[in-house]
Amino acid sequence: MVQFRRHRRLRRTAGIRNMVRETHLHKEDLIYPIFVKEGENIQNEIPSMPGVYQWSLDLVDREVEEVVGLGIPSIIVFGIPSEKDDVGSCAYDTEGIVQRAIRQIKGNHPELTVIADTCLCQFTDHGHCGVIEDGYVQNDETLVLLAKTAVSQAEAGADIIAPSNMMDGFVAAIRQGLDEAGFEDIPVMSYAVKYASSFYGPFRDAAHSSPKFGDRKTYQMDPANRLEALREAESDIEEGADFLIVKPALSYLDIIRDVKDRYPLPVVAYNVSGEYSMVKAAALQGWVDERSIVLEKLVSMKRAGADLILTYFAKDVARWLEEK
Repeated sequence: MVQFRRHRRLRRTAGIRNMVRETHLHKEDLIYPIFVKEGENIQNEIPSMPGVYQWSLDLVDREVEEVVGLGIPSIIVFGIPSEKDDVGSCAYDTEGIVQRAIRQIKGNHPELTVIADTCLCQFTDHGHCGVIEDGYVQNDETLVLLAKTAVSQAEAGADIIAPSNMMDGFVAAIRQGLDEAGFEDIPVMSYAVKYASSFYGPFRDAAHSSPKFGDRKTYQMDPANRLEALREAESDIEEGADFLIVKPALSYLDIIRDVKDRYPLPVVAYNVSGEYSMVKAAALQGWVDERSIVLEKLVSMKRAGADLILTYFAKDVARWLEEK
């Protein structure tokens, strides 16, 4: 008789399958994004992101309390100001929307890990992630403003600073700014590998951050490039990053694995808005089973090497894990 291996023995029952499962998804892996907006009595559902809302500060505690009640340990805060200018001054205003939100959230929930997204695009009237001169984003002038933004967020009580702008040297500038301001213990969760992706569209609706001209291809990465991701990650580590974000996640699982295999820092997969909205749209049509496809997708990110997952599905996933 031909000899062969019986791999199916370890798949025969649910109990055995659970015993040998290699990759696990936990609530502690999840980071939930929250959008805060200037104004009052605002709970705006984002049309392209069903189930995700913009919140004014007088109502945002409802969202935060739900997140805490579900056992999600971390959030990241994005701000939508009432006024914008060419240098994004509301980003580093001590009374800016993000700074006030952080103070409020940490005051009510000190145990919650609050991450501050650190960028200028939501705050500039042109929608780009830095200072514009002659139609081009100026790198070094932008670094000064990013450091100011990071310090103001740390002063407000942010536990982690997450710069997302992809300027050269942004981690070094922010690390120096934090250290000089006495925030040596505040970690930097760098958007180390951020591609110029087509998956960001719904987020730009949510954060009102679409560029008014051109695109972001001169500072975000070409989706065709793999080795460049390693150079970017290595630079950020040398400059003092404590976490490395890969964004987007689903089309870049190979990059997550490359980064995880090469570097010892925690890796964060950003399951971005387009990845969220496509599944939501298909689920609303009855074309896919939302729960099973989302859990499979997030497990694939963990399997690829992600330690943490930043996802708009975090609340749903927390409920599903509780049911399991």
